[in-house]
Amino acid sequence: MATFMISGSRGTDDPTMATLPFMAAKTAKEQGHDVVVWLWNEAVTSARKGSADHVVGVNLTPLKELLAAVQAANIPIWVCGACAVARQIGQGDLVAGAVIKGMPDYIKAVAERDRNVAF
Repeated sequence: MATFMISGSRGTDDPTMATLPFMAAKTAKEQGHDVVVWLWNEAVTSARKGSADHVVGVNLTPLKELLAAVQAANIPIWVCGACAVARQIGQGDLVAGAVIKGMPDYIKAVAERDRNVAF
C-alpha cells in the first residue's frame, strides 16, 4: 500500500480537470492505498455544497458521483484555507468530509506521503 496526496487546482470552470483528482482518489483507494485530496486555487469551489451537482468532464463520471464515492470511502478532502477565504468559502459551506487546512498541514502531509499527484 502506498500513501498519496492528490491535489487539484482547477474548479468548476474546467469540468474535466476538476473531476480528475476525485477520480484518481477513488481509484487509488479502491486499489488499497491511503489517500488525501488537497484542493487549492479554483478547485476549492468543488468542495462547496452543491457545486459538484452539475459538473461533468469530457467522457468522465459526473463529479457528483465521484465526490459521493470519495466521501463514502472516508477519503479526507482538504481545502486550502487561503484559497477558500479568497472565494468567500467557510467551513460551513463545505461538503461532508471536507475541512479547511493551511499550507503547513499540506507541506507536512506531502513530506510524509509516498506519492504526490497534481491536477
